[in-house]
Formats: sequence, C-alpha cells, structure tokens
Amino acid sequence: MSTEINDAQSYEVTDLTSLEKLEPVRIRPGMYIGSTGSKGLHHCIWEILDNAIDEISNGYGDKAIITLNANKSLTVEDNGRGVPTGIHPIKKKSGVEMVYTELHTGGKFDNKNYKTSGGLHGVGAAVVNALSEWLVVEVNQKGNIYRQRFENAYDKELKKIMPGTPVTKLEVVGKTEETGTRVTFMPDKEVFTSTDFKFDYIDERLQELSYQNKGIRLILIDNRKEESITKEYHSERGLLDFIDYLNESKTVLHKEPILFEGDREVNGISINAEICMQFTDSTTEYIASYVNNIPTTESGTHETGFKTGMTRVFKEWAKKLNLIKEKDKEFEGDDLREGLTTIVKIKINNPIFEGQTKTKLGNNEAYTIMNDLTYTKLSEWIEDNKETATSLITNALDAAARREKIKKINEAEKKKVGKGTAPLAGKIAVCTLKEPEHCEFIVVEGDSAGGSAKQARDRRFQAIMPSKGKIMNTEKQKLENVIASEELKIFNVAIGTGILDNYKESDLKYNKIIIMSDADVDGYHIRTLWMTYLYRYMRPLITNGHLYIALPPLYKVYKHTKGADLVKYAYSDDDLEKVKKEIGKGFLIQRYKGLGEMNPDQLWDTTLNPETRTLQQVTLEDAVKAEKMVSLLMGDVVEPRKHYLYKYAEF
Repeated sequence: MSTEINDAQSYEVTDLTSLEKLEPVRIRPGMYIGSTGSKGLHHCIWEILDNAIDEISNGYGDKAIITLNANKSLTVEDNGRGVPTGIHPIKKKSGVEMVYTELHTGGKFDNKNYKTSGGLHGVGAAVVNALSEWLVVEVNQKGNIYRQRFENAYDKELKKIMPGTPVTKLEVVGKTEETGTRVTFMPDKEVFTSTDFKFDYIDERLQELSYQNKGIRLILIDNRKEESITKEYHSERGLLDFIDYLNESKTVLHKEPILFEGDREVNGISINAEICMQFTDSTTEYIASYVNNIPTTESGTHETGFKTGMTRVFKEWAKKLNLIKEKDKEFEGDDLREGLTTIVKIKINNPIFEGQTKTKLGNNEAYTIMNDLTYTKLSEWIEDNKETATSLITNALDAAARREKIKKINEAEKKKVGKGTAPLAGKIAVCTLKEPEHCEFIVVEGDSAGGSAKQARDRRFQAIMPSKGKIMNTEKQKLENVIASEELKIFNVAIGTGILDNYKESDLKYNKIIIMSDADVDGYHIRTLWMTYLYRYMRPLITNGHLYIALPPLYKVYKHTKGADLVKYAYSDDDLEKVKKEIGKGFLIQRYKGLGEMNPDQLWDTTLNPETRTLQQVTLEDAVKAEKMVSLLMGDVVEPRKHYLYKYAEF
C-alpha cells in the first residue's frame, strides 16, 4: 500500500493558526455575543452592565447609569468598589488591563468576591473591548481617579495591529472620595452591521432589571439629540410590580399574585429563588425566567423544576379537595398553566449555562431545588387559599377536556387527509422541491396579489397561499375557535409542524415563512394578526428564525432612455430621495398603493427574487417586550392600549 501523500492533502505545523490575545473575538464575534446585528450590539451593553449589577447584587453600591453619548459611544457607570487597580504580582499588569485585555480574568471564578454573578466570568469586559474602535475605563478607588484607554492599535510585542490594545498606561488623572467604575466604548463599524443603540430596547431591559433588583436605581440618559432625555428606574415591590406590568393588558383571575421565595443547597450549589405567579383569562402561558439577572430565554433546569413541582402539588391537592377521583382522567401541567404569567428568578453560586450567550441553565441541582421549593411553598399557599385553588384546578380540568376534544378533531382531520382528501388543492400553489431547507411558504394578502404572486414566483421553491383579507385575532379567541378556522387550518396543514405542544420542528416543510402584505394600515394589521397567531401557537417558528416579513416597494422610479428604460425601486421616503438622485433629471414616479398594482415581473423583481428583494426577519430580541406588546395591542383590555396609542402613534 502506497504511503505517498499528495501535497494538497499534507497537514504541517505551519498550517496551524494561532490567534493572539483578543484576536479570536474579532474573528468569531458570534461565538461571544451571539451575532453582529442589533442583538449582538446591545449584548455588549449587557456584558458591561452585568458587571455593575453584580456589584450591586452583592451589596456594593446601589446605582448604575447608562449614557448614550452624542458621538454614538456608550457609557456604563456604577458606584461599586471599582475594578482592581493594583499591579498583579505575577502578570506585572494592573487589574484594569488584565480584565479588559485577557479573556479569562475576573473575580468571579471563586465565591470569595461574588456569591452570585451574571457577568461572563471575566470574558465580557474583554470581549466588548475587542469589538470596539476604542474603550476608556475610569476607576474611582483609593481616593484617586484612574484612567486607561484601549484601541485597535499596533502591538509592539506582536508587531501587528491588534484589537483592544492599551494605548495609555493606567494613569491617575484626579482625586475623588467616591468609588466605582465608568466604561465608555465606541462599537466598531467594521464588526457590527449597525452601531445605532436603540433607546426603547435599553429602556425595556432596565425596566426589567429594576423589577428584579428591588430598591436599586438605574438611570438611562440619551444625549444624542438637542434635548437630552433622562429616565430613572426604581421598584420597591420588585416582582409584584413586574407581574402588574406584564398583566396590565390581561384580565386577572385572582387579585393578589402568588409570591414566594426560599434558599436551598444541594451538592455545594446554593440557590436563592423568588417566584411570582398570577393566572389570567388568556389561553396561553407566559414564563419570564432569570438566572443571576440574565434572561434565560431558552428556559433550563430551574424552569423545568418549577413546572414539575407546581404540577405535582396541584395534582395532589385536586385529589385532597375531592375535585378528581382516583379513576378520573387527570389534567396535565400545560392544562394547569393555561393563562398563567410567571416570573422565575434565581441566584445561583456556580451556574452552568448552555451556550456562550447564557440563554439556558444546565445545573441539575437547580431542577431538584426548584421542584422541592415550589412544591413546598405552593402547598402552603393552597392550604391558605383553598377557594382560589379550587377555581384554578377546575379551570385546568376544563382545559384538559378541551385538549381531548381538540385532539379528536385533529385526528379526524388527519384521517381525512389519509383517505385522499386534499385540503390544500386549489388553495395553495405548492412548490416542486421537497427539501425544506430550500423552500419558502409565502402568505400573500388578497386574491389579486395572490394571483400575480403565483405567476411571478419560482415554482421550484416558492409556495403561495393567497390570504382572504384578515384572519381572526387569535389573542381574543378560545383555542377551539382557532382550531376551527378554515384559513388557519389550511396554513397549519401546509406548514406541517402542528401547534402549541404538538409543534415538531422536524416536520417543518419550509425553511422560510414569509408574510407579504400591502404597505398600508390594513397591510400592517394583517401582518400583525399573522404574527400574533404564530407568536401564540407556533412560537418556535419565530425563535428558530423561520418567520420573515416581505417589504414591497412604495415607489417605482423610472426614466425613458434611448436603450432600455432605467428603473429603480424605493422602499421608503428616505430611499426615494436617494433613488431620485441616482436616476437624475427627467424621472417619473409610480406610487404603489398595494401588491395588486404590480404585474408579475415587477413583483418578482422587487419582492420575490432572493437576489433583489428585501426581507425582514422577525426575532424575539426581548421576550418580555414581545409578550407585553402582543397582550397590549391585541388583547381585550382597552385602557392600556389607548394610553400606548396616545403616547406613540403618529396619526
């Protein structure tokens, strides 16, 4: 057997790449902050802010300030102890330089300085430095004001431009009696697709943090416009204020929320937990869970333990209260949690997170502790509130009966399909490819636009469903009515995943679900109704990145020339001004009032062709905000909606 190796296949030591200092962060930023879009940009704020909150949570300081600066940089400051400024005996560097230039430096690896922490164990601060054009740290400590600046600059030791390089030493620049840290950073335009910080997004997060850390003060200052804006966040009732905020647009079934907390320890893992619950007349549940102030949007062991303990105790009490007999069919956890809003907040000394951006907790001890704590505390609550508990258990039994009824309806529908009934025939223009990763399912507003879209599409990978106007507002409907809707039934069969707990990602027939509606008030309403349905009944479509909004153009700008006509499309009024300049004098403008005004060629060029169209991906950057907005805009309670519209709507 020959041992010769072709040169193209050889693998030598010289082929190995060694990334120095903060280079890995610049090469693969997504590994550290999730993405280089808006979510990743704002993640940089949370990395610095988490360090400030950790100081406050552990009893050092009581205030943090975020300032959006006029030059588009951002400042986070706190009145904690300040990053250590002394010189490390082995590294011969200051603590500030170590924390902001080395990926695994921090005071959170043992439990001496922090009992609990949300910061990324020494990764966060250095990551933000690596992804910034420049970063300045100021520390108030030992009576002095210390300052150090970092930039993308030439590293004498490595003889090349390196991210986050110290360009000054840690210098004393003044005197002070205060303590704390002030970090200002300028996000790098070469890294991020946009470096514009969103006031509303930061506003929501600070509101959330103030509820989780009662008594602390958080301040947001926006200096980017002529008139500065300042907002302060402070909550004395903590989670009770939070649940009032979340349920503002819902009808609650019991006035006083259920609130309990406790401390437990298993295998050296200690947890302090606080849980707030309130049942509403909604048809879906909502859980906001946090570990050391970090939103765990993908749940984790703490959330699962809570659910298990809650189901266990309510099932036991259902029998104790003679609401179900031994042979009766029991309710399931999902039936019990129908309409429940819950906040699960824990502090844990050694969290194990799955994924770098910490969205799922993995500690098995958290499951055991939360299961036991929830069971014990809810049992005590039921003992004192038997009448309310009886009502909640009755609701769960009703929900279980509805679930059985819906299951039978679904099975009957499947049998029809199995017998050769074609529920999609004539209602959906299917595509020829069968591999989901290549296929798109496009819901188009109106029959005329649907007809154009059928002609314009690439039938190999694009399926079209013409939507007959507005679907029902599923936020206000009972589950059985939603299941019975013909149009939603057609959509569900076409997508293939099932809904709610029956949702199976592996059965998804299309990688992209695209909502295509007119760029007017009715079009926006139709889009919102579909998004509400998907948020409530097929949420993984959104969280897994499958939902998109098509953005059709508002204007066609064209000019007759001797050769072919020069044609460009504008998607906004600002875009129109830009396009007019590009085409030059003698242009004509056509304003599209709806998709139906476009012929198939125009629809393909502007809205369907993957090479030239603009799609907006729908994401859940902030699950609390999404829950709040869906309830507020689509729910039954009118007053909060009126207040919101008066405040934000531009008529």
